Amino acid sequence: MSDTETKDTLTDEEQAMKEDWGNGGDDSSENSDADAFLAEMEEETNTRILNQEEIDSLLGFDDDGGLGEETSGVMALINSAMVNYERLPMLDIVFDRLVRLMSTSLRNLTSDNVEVSLDQISTVRFGDYLNSIPLPAMLTVFKAEEWDNNGLLVTDSALIYSIVDVLLGGRKGTPSVRIEGRPYTTIESKLVEKMVNVTLGDLSSAFDPLSPVSFGLDRIETNPRFATITQSGNACVLARLRVDMGERGGRVEILIPYATLEPIRELLLQMFMGEKFGRDSIWEDHLTKELYKTSVHLQAILGEKPVPLGDLLNWKVGKTIVFPTRTNDELEVRCGDFPMFRGPVGQKQDNLALRIEHYIPPEKNDDD
Repeated sequence: MSDTETKDTLTDEEQAMKEDWGNGGDDSSENSDADAFLAEMEEETNTRILNQEEIDSLLGFDDDGGLGEETSGVMALINSAMVNYERLPMLDIVFDRLVRLMSTSLRNLTSDNVEVSLDQISTVRFGDYLNSIPLPAMLTVFKAEEWDNNGLLVTDSALIYSIVDVLLGGRKGTPSVRIEGRPYTTIESKLVEKMVNVTLGDLSSAFDPLSPVSFGLDRIETNPRFATITQSGNACVLARLRVDMGERGGRVEILIPYATLEPIRELLLQMFMGEKFGRDSIWEDHLTKELYKTSVHLQAILGEKPVPLGDLLNWKVGKTIVFPTRTNDELEVRCGDFPMFRGPVGQKQDNLALRIEHYIPPEKNDDD
């Protein structure tokens, strides 16, 4: 029954009820009850019930939405902390450099025309990403030696079979055919491992201008459960790369947890390469040159002797003071109150002279 038919039916019922109550007498309480009942029925008639699609949209559950697409509703509130996570501008430059390096390296590896492009750089939770990996795939766990942490490189099946096809002399223009239901062979794994080593080498070179780091292959897994490198709720940087070899190709995805990038976080926050965060190298050089021209007064301490204050007040002109310093003892040279050098005293061209032989390192304070 349509909404129009339902409304017409209710209208007829309302009219009949009004006539019944009208014929029943002039009781005011019955009339008020009838009006309240009719108002309630009319309100229920005008109430609109949401369908399943609208409920899913309200809650943010969209089966067609991908991992990198924006969400709405309740899921948007849940993921708001991820969306507002700290941005690292220098990662864009690092991955752009990686794209150029990989294009050259994979061309040399395959002796074919290879084009590498960067699709997207996003932030995801590690657990959500593992659940979204389309299987079968090869998950490479690599280790950043200098940062003492791990990352993940995922090669999808389309690129795996394309690399195998190209390296083993497959015909050009023929797309690779994936065979479902069988594990990867040793030959396929070794060929993909060769490509992964090339990619990790390029990734190390891409980070070199920012901070030298060596990415080494740890292990290759086909089950995402065995490729866990951090907690499922931790934030990670995900870079999606597209590798095209004629009509063949696939995707490479590089996942680096924020914990792995923490040692170079300050460098990644730079807006451009070589940013000094307020430092002026020209002024520093000028100040250094001027400091080298500064005159410094030095004092050679011939001798020191503690004397009671009462004896000092009784000194008269002509009083002889005996110091424990001897002619062959080394004297101390001070700059203000700070001892600097030590050496023997002598005479040169009718002047007292001191030859510097030892440097006195500054004393460390207890606060240091």
